[in-house]
Amino acid sequence: MSDTPPPGPLAGIRVVELAEWVFVPTVGALLADLGADVVKIEHMRRGDPYRSLRTHGQPPDVGVQMTNRGKRSVALDLKNPLGLNLFWELLGDADVLLTNFRPAAAERLGITAEEVHRRYPRVVLARGSGFGRRGPDRDTPGYDLTAFYARGGLAQAFAGQDAPWPPPMPGAIGDRTAAVALSYGVCAALLRAHRTGMGSTVDVSLLGMAAWFMSADLMRAASGMSDAVDHGRGATSNPLVNFFATADGRWVSLCLLESDRYWPRLVELLGVPGLAADPRFVDHHARAREKAACLAELDAAFARHTLADIRALFSDFDAPWAAVQSADEIVQDPQVVANGYVTRIEERGVPTVRGPVTVDDSAPALARAPEFGEHTELVLLECGKTWEDIAAYQSAGAIP
Repeated sequence: MSDTPPPGPLAGIRVVELAEWVFVPTVGALLADLGADVVKIEHMRRGDPYRSLRTHGQPPDVGVQMTNRGKRSVALDLKNPLGLNLFWELLGDADVLLTNFRPAAAERLGITAEEVHRRYPRVVLARGSGFGRRGPDRDTPGYDLTAFYARGGLAQAFAGQDAPWPPPMPGAIGDRTAAVALSYGVCAALLRAHRTGMGSTVDVSLLGMAAWFMSADLMRAASGMSDAVDHGRGATSNPLVNFFATADGRWVSLCLLESDRYWPRLVELLGVPGLAADPRFVDHHARAREKAACLAELDAAFARHTLADIRALFSDFDAPWAAVQSADEIVQDPQVVANGYVTRIEERGVPTVRGPVTVDDSAPALARAPEFGEHTELVLLECGKTWEDIAAYQSAGAIP
């Protein structure tokens, strides 16, 4: 039996990516993970500016490999008529166009949905934006820190009522989450194109992604209820859905939604079995009425045990609970290791994280990201150009 993994489900699909930074380029990486041939078109002189960004002291290549792995890079000057014509020729062999151009920029270059589908009716056009394609801020620049985390309400929700300032946003959480959403939109549109011969235009914005994240709070506000939702420990009506500090300063999360089912066993394991029959906590409704007292009892019980104690005590507790982990712990977590969620791009010797989708229980090796413009000549040759043509394009300033 061959050790070679089978082709991915998107093998044979050609994607042209006209995007920079993280959100939409991550879509290209996820599609490449699934077998698509992704050709990244980069600014002829400076490339994707994400190539030079350092985050948290890491060398730039770590982020570039995460966001651009498995692609090929072509450098073009789209403001040069010959370069723009080359773009349209490349798109003629493609199934998908990914872009994060703002509407005004796309219109200046003539790369609009109408023009794409006039030329190539089968092509799926997938667009990522900060604030959506309509409204007064359609052309406003937006990163996930601004459009997703701040304007989308997550910063306020995570800060709680009395925090002096919003907590920092974990790196690129809006970009990478929105990328998953746009990827599934692309796959749905590819299925439609296969069935009908007609392409679609798929849009995801960072603000819209935040609205989906914040749906519970937004539905409450839209129903006329106060938007001042307390996300603190005392806000829940079920004290068994909460975080508890251990004796060694660690935290344990419980999510015991079926609280009556788990309450007797929980308090037994914590060494306070008498709480099971305590009239204040005898059932879910009683614990909701006396949630402050219930939390105080549980706080005291957890505080008598270290995290190692809790892990030992809860080893056969068939209930949803977890220790709050750091990034250092996550990369060594046996479940993370067993499932290969954190892996390496061996050709570059850098760590990376797999996309969240696994097909046929397969975890193929991930290819490196391309160097800037690395495949320009190769892709043009595949497009039917000759070396004489390529030299002419270089002389005209359309390619480097």
